[in-house]
Amino acid sequence: MKNLVRIILVGMFVLPLISLALSCSEEDDCSAAARSMLYCNLYTLSDEGTAVRDTIDTLTVTAYATDSIIINAQEDVTDLSLPLRYTVDSTVLVFHYTTAETDTLVIRHSNTPYFLSMDCGYQMRQSVASISYSRHVLDSISISNAEANIYGTENLRLFY
Repeated sequence: MKNLVRIILVGMFVLPLISLALSCSEEDDCSAAARSMLYCNLYTLSDEGTAVRDTIDTLTVTAYATDSIIINAQEDVTDLSLPLRYTVDSTVLVFHYTTAETDTLVIRHSNTPYFLSMDCGYQMRQSVASISYSRHVLDSISISNAEANIYGTENLRLFY
C-alpha cells in the first residue's frame, strides 16, 4: 500500500514535468509566421499592349500623416513589399518619386485576427478590398491577389 501511494505521488509530480519537457509548440519559430505584406511589382505597357516589368530610378514610400518611412530613397526599384495597418481598415501610403512628384495610395482592407499558437499568439489575415490612388506618375493599379501574404506572391501590379 505504501508503494502504491509513493507511485501515485511521484506520478503526480513527475509526469507533468515530463510532458512539459516533451511537448512542442505548434509553431516552433514565430518569425516563420511573420507579418503579412502586400507584394507589388512594377510594370509598363509595351507597344503591343502587354505588361512588361519596369524599374523606377528612385523611390521613397512613407505612411501618410506620420513620420514612418517604409522605403527610403531606394534605387532601381522593380518590386515593393508594403505593410498594411492592423488597427484600421485603410492604409494610406505616399510614393515620393522626386521632391515634386508624388502619388498617394489609399488601400482599403479587411483585418481578421486568428489564433496561431500559445507561443506566437494572434496573427492578422489581411485582404485588399479596394484601392484608390492619384495619377501623377502612376498610371494604374490592378489587384492580382487580394490576400496579403508572407510568401512573396504578387498582390498588386503597379503600371507606370
